[in-house]
Amino acid sequence: MLGIRRSCAGIVAMLLAGLMTAVPAAAAPAVQYTNPLVPQRADPHVVKHTDGFYYLTATAPEYDRIVLRRANTLQGLSGAAESVVWRRHTSGEMGAHIWAPELHRIDGRWYIYFAAGRTDDIWRIRMYVLENSSANPLTGSWVERGRITTAWDTFSLDATTFAHNGTRYLAWAQQEPGINSNTNLYLARMTNPWTITGTPVRLSVPTLPWEIRGFRVNEGPAVIIRNGRVFLSYSASATDANYCLGLLSAPASGNLLSAASWTKSQQPVFTSNDATGQYGPGHNTFTVSEDGLSDILVYHDRNYRDISGDPLNDPNRRTRVQKLYWNPDGTPNFGIPVADGPTPQRLRLSGTADRFVRHFNFRARIDPNVTTLADSQFRIVPGLSGGGTISLESANFPGYFLRHRNFEVWLDRGDGSTQFRADASFIRRAGVADAAGVSFESANLAGRFIRQSAALLYVQPVDNAADATFQLE
Repeated sequence: MLGIRRSCAGIVAMLLAGLMTAVPAAAAPAVQYTNPLVPQRADPHVVKHTDGFYYLTATAPEYDRIVLRRANTLQGLSGAAESVVWRRHTSGEMGAHIWAPELHRIDGRWYIYFAAGRTDDIWRIRMYVLENSSANPLTGSWVERGRITTAWDTFSLDATTFAHNGTRYLAWAQQEPGINSNTNLYLARMTNPWTITGTPVRLSVPTLPWEIRGFRVNEGPAVIIRNGRVFLSYSASATDANYCLGLLSAPASGNLLSAASWTKSQQPVFTSNDATGQYGPGHNTFTVSEDGLSDILVYHDRNYRDISGDPLNDPNRRTRVQKLYWNPDGTPNFGIPVADGPTPQRLRLSGTADRFVRHFNFRARIDPNVTTLADSQFRIVPGLSGGGTISLESANFPGYFLRHRNFEVWLDRGDGSTQFRADASFIRRAGVADAAGVSFESANLAGRFIRQSAALLYVQPVDNAADATFQLE
């Protein structure tokens, strides 16, 4: 949440230590959610606790309170009752700009990290901590543990915490004297949930073109640990359509308090997308799916590009979720902010580890190592021809569907014709080679299924069941 004078951002998120190491990074079953998850909630932080509940907290557009909701599914957070667990002070510190709360469970207690200004100086933003000893953070009392003291008494926000190799860390964003930036990213060791110790390490300063649009901002750190590396995502630039995510990484066995351990991606990993109508994605956190097998990206954005006035005064950032995928080299693949509605899935060819249905020059085919993730993502939507059929809509070309032409499968733009609707509709069947998978029979060419032959897709009778069977991921 940045505004005109800086980056607010704060919510990022780091999973609790147990969650950060529990999820495999390879192929995982499909998940599907419907976006947006919650309207008018920015800087979302979601954590799945060992009690089986997901907890969501986020910035309310009035900037006056900390809210919390819980549900036993991610989608359930959408309609869950919301409780106000703390309100801003009426004078002095913690009296304005209540931004980017994060909920963490540490040593048997709940903590909320947040940023706040003063009633007499609303831009004197600093980081604060609340504590609750109850098992359920929606009950009990929240005790103010006060301000997190850092090396400089300057604009600071977006505190988040994580544990790794027996050490608890705090990551945050701050304006450092002598550096021409709004906020940089820092990391320090913690002695307790509200106190840092030692010399912090400066992880990142905004210098790249996509980090300095509108404001020179690095903020909102979020950590996920997978595949022998510590990945730290962060938000950059102003909180309008320029807002985006960058990525730092370090070896999991390395010294995280050495700047030399960290490598910055030279390109953003998650940006606005005109095709899907999503703008300013950022301020993310990571959580896991209900079965614990898939990593889930949680973030906010808007569904329009142009904002009238200060973006901080625009209330319409929405909490959204989608699956986080992993590249063969073990790095995260964020893809694109998907369109509103049901989230897309990938179709992996049965019996293979890395071969997916994708479009290339609008021809449908099977390829390994599809790094342009959205080329291999499709929304399974109600069939264009009705009658219980389904259609497969492209994630990065909304309004384009897989359809057959001369028995070849292409990605074409829907033209509304009866013929197109019939050619782009399929009957979803149990996998012909594996009932745990899925196969797609043409709705208007009975007995012909989507199948691969020499890496290209056709609708043909099945003579090799594996060629017509897919696993949803």
